[in-house]
Amino acid sequence: MANTKYLIDSMPVAPLKIIALPGCEKLAQEVNDYIVTFRKEIVAQNPEKAKIYGYLEDNYLLEAECPRFGSGEAKGIIRESVRGVDLYLIVDVCNYSITYKQFGFTNHMSPDDHYQNLKRIIAAVNGKAHRINVIMPFLYESRQHKRTGRESLDCAMALQELAAMGVSNIMTFDAHDPRMTNAIPLKGFDNFFPTYQFLKSLLQSEPDLKIDNDHLMIISPDEGAMSRAVYFSNVLGVDMGMFYKRRDYSKIVNGKNPIVAHEFLGDSVEGKDCIVIDDMISSGGSMLDVATKLRERGARRVFVCCTFGLFTDGLDKFDEYYEKGMIHRVITTNLIYQTPELLARPWYQTAQLEKYTASIIDTLNHDVSIYKVRDNTHKINKLLHRGAE
Repeated sequence: MANTKYLIDSMPVAPLKIIALPGCEKLAQEVNDYIVTFRKEIVAQNPEKAKIYGYLEDNYLLEAECPRFGSGEAKGIIRESVRGVDLYLIVDVCNYSITYKQFGFTNHMSPDDHYQNLKRIIAAVNGKAHRINVIMPFLYESRQHKRTGRESLDCAMALQELAAMGVSNIMTFDAHDPRMTNAIPLKGFDNFFPTYQFLKSLLQSEPDLKIDNDHLMIISPDEGAMSRAVYFSNVLGVDMGMFYKRRDYSKIVNGKNPIVAHEFLGDSVEGKDCIVIDDMISSGGSMLDVATKLRERGARRVFVCCTFGLFTDGLDKFDEYYEKGMIHRVITTNLIYQTPELLARPWYQTAQLEKYTASIIDTLNHDVSIYKVRDNTHKINKLLHRGAE
């Protein structure tokens, strides 16, 4: 663990415990295993820490569940005591593979269902925990983050509701709009970026990738992803380009104004590898259109890096564009549900985030500055230095 030295002599705020909400048990187990390893390393360097109650455990996961009645109603149950613990709840609101029965029919859980389960578990805690922290990689309703006309502000409402229920800290990854923290100014809100994990995964899958201004370019697929692309291009020392979307504001299709065309701003991409970076792939239509435009402009290979791969319209289009040579590789994280079909695709690569998440939890439990964990620049420079040797 890179920041172990900052934890050796610090004290945890309370015994650490983790609850995995339905649908994210695998991620939570992997996070737990890393924390067990971290704690063993720390105790090896400071044996006195083994005397702290609940510090060195073989398992930090608590047993909890959200059973359903036949009507579809549910309740949250925690099978162990949570009195006085520093509790971390991990929830994947995008896991549609979880089902439940309602009047004999099978329903797939929606983000609303997962969010309700989160509130049920918080209610089951009954105020007995020392501190409640929520790790929600894909921020619930983060795409409904601003008001246009007579619309609800769902993300802000959810954050305020969690704060009112006693949640001290909310941790998310690559929030669609990080300004959502303004909805809960007196509570902890941390937004983490998997930039380092993207680059690490990309270099592992593409060892011939040359990171210099003559061979590589970072692309923002729209105006919203500009800050991500600017950071990535600066830390790698390469040029950046961007697309902006021309929309038809006279129509609304599937809740949004349809895109008429993608227009490009930037230097020539001819002969260069292009990394397109964004927070999510929803249906993938915009991303595939951007990849096609780059290839038409002479780009050598197109790599797509997105924190969340939703693939709401399936994988067939990505298969087709891969066979045509429009995309070379798609990388998303394992922070949300990944289908077995996705994992088997030749064009797909996972950026592993369980170790990073474990480091975040362990650092926060010690009440140590999170800066060293979120400092991607230092880690990327070390990775590039190793690659140059």
